[in-house]
Amino acid sequence: MRSAVLAFVLSLLSAAFLTPKVRDLALKMGAIDHAFSSRKVHGRPIPRLGGLAIAAAFYAPLMGMIFFQSGVGTLFMAQQNLAVGLILGGTAIVLLGVYDDLRGAGAGRKFAVQFAVAGLMYVLGFRVEMLANPFGETLHIGWLGLPVTLLWIVGIINAMNLIDGLDGLAGGVALVAVTAILIISLQRVNPLMTLFCAALGGSILGFLFYNFNPASIFMGDTGSMFLGFILATTSIQTNQKASTTVAVLVPLTLLGVPILDTLLAVSRRAIGGRPLFRADREHIHHRLLATGLSHRQAVLVLYGVCVLLAATALILTVANGPLTTVTLGIVAVLAFIFLRWLGYMRFRSGAVLSDQRRRGRDLRALIRPFTDRLRQSSVASEIWEAVRDLAGALGACGASLHLGPPVKDELQAAAFSWDRPSVRLETAGPIEVLTPAIKPFFSARFGLVGLAHDEGHLELRWNDGRTELDRDTEISVELFCDHIAAAYERTGSRSLSDAGKIFKLPTGGP
Repeated sequence: MRSAVLAFVLSLLSAAFLTPKVRDLALKMGAIDHAFSSRKVHGRPIPRLGGLAIAAAFYAPLMGMIFFQSGVGTLFMAQQNLAVGLILGGTAIVLLGVYDDLRGAGAGRKFAVQFAVAGLMYVLGFRVEMLANPFGETLHIGWLGLPVTLLWIVGIINAMNLIDGLDGLAGGVALVAVTAILIISLQRVNPLMTLFCAALGGSILGFLFYNFNPASIFMGDTGSMFLGFILATTSIQTNQKASTTVAVLVPLTLLGVPILDTLLAVSRRAIGGRPLFRADREHIHHRLLATGLSHRQAVLVLYGVCVLLAATALILTVANGPLTTVTLGIVAVLAFIFLRWLGYMRFRSGAVLSDQRRRGRDLRALIRPFTDRLRQSSVASEIWEAVRDLAGALGACGASLHLGPPVKDELQAAAFSWDRPSVRLETAGPIEVLTPAIKPFFSARFGLVGLAHDEGHLELRWNDGRTELDRDTEISVELFCDHIAAAYERTGSRSLSDAGKIFKLPTGGP
């Protein structure tokens, strides 16, 4: 217990010291979240990479204690596989997160690394071997333990990544969860997991000094995936050896908010025919903001929900079968009421869903030829021509494209702009009809993830009276932006002689 307290204090102080240093480093490296996305709610550029401070504050005190406290060193050697797994696996996840924050990693690459790490953890002893059954004996799942373990670890990593949408949200959720896991570890006399949980709790709390609203730094994918990894593995090891019928039910309840948010996200995207891994503005925290709550109030509400779920998980660790059933029933009813209040239980008719899927297919078909042109482009001006023509096809009256330097300090940035000329039409009699070009502008800006310094962005402008961009168009343009970034990275070393030209189209557009 004394070692756990020391680990908590050292990690807390380390995070409080390292976070400003990492923030300065992120600013120098250009690792900035520019908020060029509809799902961003902070509205101003914020440095990311804060996960580096969390991970360093987590590992550094533990490594120091191994060498300077013989008891901790003995503990590590007694459970060497588990300790090495948490160190090696966590390091791999941090490296993946740093790459994703700096350069942008596709879903395929992230899943490949995450599943490889999860497989390593299974080999080293982090295994789901039993499933809870509140109505009878615990189920031993045998060979199914491997796929269940892989899905659990990868699922929690990505659940924490998805819920990281408001200042301090992911950190607070993780802090509540790791506190409960720490209590359970103490109950079950698991000193290694107690030590790791204490260190993680300290590193999260120290980081939250700078990340709670208004945040001065974000943890980024580095932090959210690292937190998900540690929570997934420690929850397995803490609960799987229990003699009660709550194996897996405890971590499922404890991490209920990120798990539920992930299931809702996957379900609505699948039903709507949208890409499963394309971000949207329909997460639980977005719905809370839509009710009129402030940024901070929405975070505090979710903190409260997590505390209730953590208390429920602790009750499950000592409950018998009937009490477990009643407890889970109450939680399910409260969850249904909460989700219905947020608007998740308003089912749409089949016709509405069919129309939505058809609109999505039509937009993807519209954009496909322009995507093919990007793949065939050889210079920046050809990329721009495809972008400009797509803007016209989408009914936009103007577009701007800024491409950051493809190689640092070697090439100038490419910037292009186009605006359709304004036209005034008059009908017979006293009635005057104005073209949309004279109506107020609506503009939408999209980031080009992966370009150097994250400077690239595309802006589209409409003056047809709209006041917002429908989600299907937004997703389609965001996907198109991924192809823009890939094309520019491919052609960046070629001639940029056309950079900076202003392209104007004749009346009527493309």
